[in-house]
Amino acid sequence: MHQISSPLFNNAVDQLSSLPGVGNKTAIRLVLQLLNRNEQELTEFGTAFIKLSEEIQYCKTCFNISDTPECGICSNLTRNNDTICIVENILDVIAIENTNQFKGKYHVLGGIISPMDGIGPNDIKIPELIERIKTTQPKEIIMALSTTMEGDATNFYIYKKLADLNISVTTIARGVGIGDEIEYTDELTLGRSILNRIPFKNTLTF
Repeated sequence: MHQISSPLFNNAVDQLSSLPGVGNKTAIRLVLQLLNRNEQELTEFGTAFIKLSEEIQYCKTCFNISDTPECGICSNLTRNNDTICIVENILDVIAIENTNQFKGKYHVLGGIISPMDGIGPNDIKIPELIERIKTTQPKEIIMALSTTMEGDATNFYIYKKLADLNISVTTIARGVGIGDEIEYTDELTLGRSILNRIPFKNTLTF
């Protein structure tokens, strides 16, 4: 616990240390650095997060974060509408975009199927995905979920839901190691895995 005799300081430390991966000592250092900024800089810092909370939206099409009803990727006319890459979360979108190897659109599920955690298909954006595919009729769906048991189960569920549709279902190559999460994969490996994607049915062992 921090020992500064200032409730204001301690409250600021508590707020920062509530963030994942930010320990108490790191929070104290960050607060001390913020105190060295002038009033205008601190106001801009705080305003940025207030505006984020008040104005941020989720894209009505892919559920990526956005400043407008439709995100910049979905509204970009140069992106390929025939390919939709399915990811677990927004961090995965950022990771794939950083590879500069994918020029299609995304669909952010907002999680993966995990019965142990009480998360079923209807608790994430799978129904919206199926409806989107039926409406827009893309040519290819890329499964880019984490290579975990839950990720594979989600892949298989979606694959079965698309079985009656005339659409190519692929998955990123296993250059991404088993058990790896997409957001933590280095850009080179992830980029190659996207370019060298394979038909999803080739990964099935039953």
